[in-house]
Amino acid sequence: MKFFLDTANLDEIRDAAAFGIADGVTTNPTLISKEGDVDFKEHIAAICEIVSGPVSAECTSEDTEGMLREGREYAQIAPNVVIKCPLTRAGLKATKQLSSEGIKVNVTLCFSAAQAILAAKAGASFISPFIGRLDDIGENGLFLLSDIVEIYRNYSWPTEVLAASIRHPIHAIEAARMGADIATMPFKVIDQMFNHPLTDKGQAQFLADWRKSGRK
Repeated sequence: MKFFLDTANLDEIRDAAAFGIADGVTTNPTLISKEGDVDFKEHIAAICEIVSGPVSAECTSEDTEGMLREGREYAQIAPNVVIKCPLTRAGLKATKQLSSEGIKVNVTLCFSAAQAILAAKAGASFISPFIGRLDDIGENGLFLLSDIVEIYRNYSWPTEVLAASIRHPIHAIEAARMGADIATMPFKVIDQMFNHPLTDKGQAQFLADWRKSGRK
């Protein structure tokens, strides 16, 4: 399973890249806005210089023509830019056209298996079910993820399943168990995946024993 970083923060992306686990990056308008008054295209370009894998840049137009205009423009930023289109009627029309032009599209804001089927049929390169947001309203987002993985396997569709809106390490573990192609998560979740009290305890004991031996 590939790990994408769900952030627009350059320092976080550099840290994840240093760990060797940043296979790509997903951004959205909210994440970009958190970085202050940055030039959108310049910021995406900076991310693409750090990460060689897919970097998602989201359209903000609501109509198909606007998404097509933005998608074609953003695709020129770097070869690894992927265009994010929402799972709306206009978004899928844009997805179909952009995909036919050889531009990869990440269809975002997926909340049902039916929507995921439509995205695959429209030629999406990635489908992003938002599992955490379903959990937030009392549903189990992992059930949706499991359904999409099963359906896509039935037909060997090339669309990659990208588990999004990951809230904690258990989401990432379960996504891996189900066979999701990608998990995109905030840096804090990746950082949490390192943690285990027995690792800390063992390391402390090893170092204490080394010091007692008098070796340098």
